[in-house]
Amino acid sequence: MGKTLKLLIILSWMEYLSEFLTEKKVQGCRERTIKDYRLHVSYFFRNFQGDVDDYHSICNKVKEYFSTSNIAPSTFNIRRAYLKSFFSYLVKIGVLPKNPIDFSKRKDEGKARNVSQDVLIELLKLPDKKTFAGLRDYCIILLTLDTGIRPQEGLSLLPQDFNLPGLEVTIRKEIAKTKATRTVPISPLTATYIQKLLKVRLSTWNDNIPVFCSYEGRPLHETSWAHRLKQYSHQLGHSITPYSLRHSFALLYLRNGGNVFTLQRTMGHADLNMTKRYLALNGEDLKREHKTASPVNLFNKKRVKNI
Repeated sequence: MGKTLKLLIILSWMEYLSEFLTEKKVQGCRERTIKDYRLHVSYFFRNFQGDVDDYHSICNKVKEYFSTSNIAPSTFNIRRAYLKSFFSYLVKIGVLPKNPIDFSKRKDEGKARNVSQDVLIELLKLPDKKTFAGLRDYCIILLTLDTGIRPQEGLSLLPQDFNLPGLEVTIRKEIAKTKATRTVPISPLTATYIQKLLKVRLSTWNDNIPVFCSYEGRPLHETSWAHRLKQYSHQLGHSITPYSLRHSFALLYLRNGGNVFTLQRTMGHADLNMTKRYLALNGEDLKREHKTASPVNLFNKKRVKNI
């Protein structure tokens, strides 16, 4: 009996992408991740003229795509991760002989986008707490500066995620970026204003409506929240983003005596490498720490004269 030949029908990259995204959905990837896969893969193939199974053409396209010298390491690594995953799928189903992305990630030192304490104080004065939207904005800012919560995690919180008497909030695994539940403490001030926000919710709203929703009870998306902060930024004359608030929390937390290990757990970092970038303190931080921590301080003036 002769061998049965298995014929591979070559589809377009769009058809393969559709199959790939379906598989990712089955694996439990969030909608945001699915959207990012579609964005990055489509961007790569937008001017591609060859066939998706043409390994040589794909390799040339990859070299061209990643050869830009002025691309930020973080952007380079994000694009690499999404495309490598897609190409691994093509290898798995037999379309490509091997993954064309065989190079390492670029070293990313990371740069925390800090907002000064004075600017943060002025920012907290801007939301009109007499309106639902203003009180909501104030609470989101306060919660972020209190916990360093990721924007999407914060905007997905439900009333039952808050334990206000216990001064804590739980980021469920369903909304956590790392898919791991974590419970973090909040300050009495934050709890007080969250309580005020919960009290002004309409009685017709159920507990499935996020705490930080629109005045109509609709979910507030990260882009909408970024736009709100942009409006405040114009008033302040200082650029503030959802993530710059998160970064400011981390830097101020460390400067106020918090340690990097509790910071890692609070911010929900999977490993310490992500947290370490906040240890890249500026020149004034280094001078201040050196002034108090230098071993030379162990020698008094009298002993120094005798050395």
